[in-house]
Amino acid sequence: MIGHLENDAVTLSSSGELQITADRIVEAVVILMICLTIIGTNVLAIATILTSPVQKEAMDYYILSVATADLMCGVVIVPLSVYPAVSRHWMYGHLLCRISGYLELTLWSVSVYTFMWVAVDRYLAIRKPLRYDTIQTPTRCQCWMVFTWVTSMFLCCPPLLGLSKGVYYEDGFVCMLDLGGMLPYSATLLVLILAPAVITIVYSFFYIFSTMHKMRQCMTKEEKEYATAMSENLSNPDHMMAFVLILVFTISWGPWFSLLIYEQLMGHHIGVHSLHFCLFWLGISDSIWKPVIYILMSPKIRYGLKILCRSLSCRWKGNPEFFI
Repeated sequence: MIGHLENDAVTLSSSGELQITADRIVEAVVILMICLTIIGTNVLAIATILTSPVQKEAMDYYILSVATADLMCGVVIVPLSVYPAVSRHWMYGHLLCRISGYLELTLWSVSVYTFMWVAVDRYLAIRKPLRYDTIQTPTRCQCWMVFTWVTSMFLCCPPLLGLSKGVYYEDGFVCMLDLGGMLPYSATLLVLILAPAVITIVYSFFYIFSTMHKMRQCMTKEEKEYATAMSENLSNPDHMMAFVLILVFTISWGPWFSLLIYEQLMGHHIGVHSLHFCLFWLGISDSIWKPVIYILMSPKIRYGLKILCRSLSCRWKGNPEFFI
């Protein structure tokens, strides 16, 4: 159930004490574990990329952007849901509710935009293999990421200015922005964020996989140089990693959004708390799976992680008080 914040009272029993039951403790512990795992995995991913001796490529900057958004989610947003899972009420006030909702929308937008740039990057690697290094320079990729963050912050800021109330999602124990009362603005966000991202991602990966299929056929001698460069780029594991990242993101958030759309179309709320809780936190857990995918599917990140662990091990052996 989603309802407007009207007061800051805490759910109390008839005797005036906070009601704490086993299911509340379990849900709070689950949220806390998700929070700690998000922070730990994404700190590890960011540290691995930043300390890696391997030269940074476009994909590295995109991963840093997504990992930073996931880390902010784990540090700023998820911890606010631990106590409400026990008290069954949002007690942090209206202002923090709006700020939390704004950050959720902004970080989600950053992730969607970054996945769009990932798809464009992979498309350019296949479409223009001979010019890819001159097109996707580190400086240009950094500018795109700054543009993505600034654009997301400004696109999502109108509700933060008091144009929308904060709503408490009781089944997920989070505060969100009430975009239902701002249909023109919501439609604008859909057109400016989700629509171009989905179209770009679908077209880019359709082109990549269709090209992979065509490359199995014989090539003419005139196409030899182009085909050689393309074959080298097609063998890059970043293509499949990018596809898996986007697929896992879609699978994680798809069920919860489908549930919300179904409720809106049917005009009634499905009053199964466990269903809403599991689907919402399945979406949040996407911030855990992405670092796992980085490590499993990117040899470069695995190498950087090995170097990082070796460096930390050497520091610890050389200075036993390093971690104290």
